This record gives sequence, structure tokens and C-alpha cells, in this order.
Amino acid sequence: MFSGIVEEAAKITGLRKEQSNLHITMACSFVDELKIDQSIAHNGVCLTVVEKTDLTYTVTAIQETLDKTNLGVLNVGDKVNLERSMLMNGRLDGHIVQGHVDQTAKCLEVKEVDGSWYYTFQYIVDKEKAAQGYMTVEKGSVTVNGVSLTVVNSKDDRFSVAIIPYTHEFTNFHQIKPGSTVNLEFDIIGKYISRIMAVRN
Repeated sequence: MFSGIVEEAAKITGLRKEQSNLHITMACSFVDELKIDQSIAHNGVCLTVVEKTDLTYTVTAIQETLDKTNLGVLNVGDKVNLERSMLMNGRLDGHIVQGHVDQTAKCLEVKEVDGSWYYTFQYIVDKEKAAQGYMTVEKGSVTVNGVSLTVVNSKDDRFSVAIIPYTHEFTNFHQIKPGSTVNLEFDIIGKYISRIMAVRN
């Protein structure tokens, strides 16, 4: 379980294919605190630490993960948003995030407005999935590359988010430009409500 509050944007130091799997190695400031089998969200994707050195750690993404997320298009040197799993004795600063990416979206526009940025993303709409809560709503929550954000200008197949300077600098949002692919996780509470309504009907 995660909150969508990114701890660090870590640099990818190595990528290694093994059959259909991709081993991703990263350097971050809290490597010494990590343990093998620990779960960490990477651009919003929950993956398990499988190897560790003094300076880096490695996770493995299977083919299904590579097909449904943006992890398969990353390169050495790219930054990945990291969040360790939530402590149950702390505040929930973002929203409830599972680390299970629903689909990807494309960045359509990045607009700077008085020191902040507005990003607009477009995603493919599946009407059946949308009826199950896989959609955005105005002022609702959405996770983009693992970052908990508030939706503005929600449309059928697109939405925008406002990014403050801190988030722009300390996550990989500063790397996102028109045409970039990002990971989306829609709000789990919306999914449950949609499911309950469908069952009642």
C-alpha cells in the first residue's frame, strides 16, 4: 500500500533482459535501508527488491508489467519516481495507492503558468472499464507515475493536473514532455463505488 507521495527520483544505472523479464538497477539515497523482498513503487508500479549492493538495488519486471506500463521504454540515465510502502503509524498525505498500474497515458501538453505547470494527459477509454471506475472525475484523485495528484478539467479521455515547483523538481515530472508515456492508477475508492453500484443494479 502506498500514498502517492514520491520520496525520490532515482536514476537508472542498468537494464538487463533475461528472456521476457527486465531487470532494472537504480541508485538512490536510501539503498542501505532496503532489504531483499521489500516492495517499492517505481513510477507507480509495485516491484520487489531482488538484488542489492552498497550503492544500487535491482527489481524485476515481467512481460505483463512491461506491456501495461512505461517501464519497458525507460533507458539508462532516466529517472524513476520511488516510494517505499506506507507505514501504518503515519499520516496518509496523498491518497490510497495500490501500486497496480491500470494503463498508460500520453502527455498532450505542458503549459507553464506563473511558476507552476499544467500537464494534460490522454488515455484510451474502454467503456466497460470506465463503468467499473477506470476514469477520472473533477477534483478526484489520480496517480501519474506514482505521484498522487488532483484532477482538473476531466474529460472522457483526458485530464489535466497542476504541478508545483517542488514536485516538478523532485520527481520525474521535469522529464515529461508532449509525447511522453506515463503510468496511471485510477482511484481505488471510485472503483469500489462503481462495482457496488453495478451489483445493486
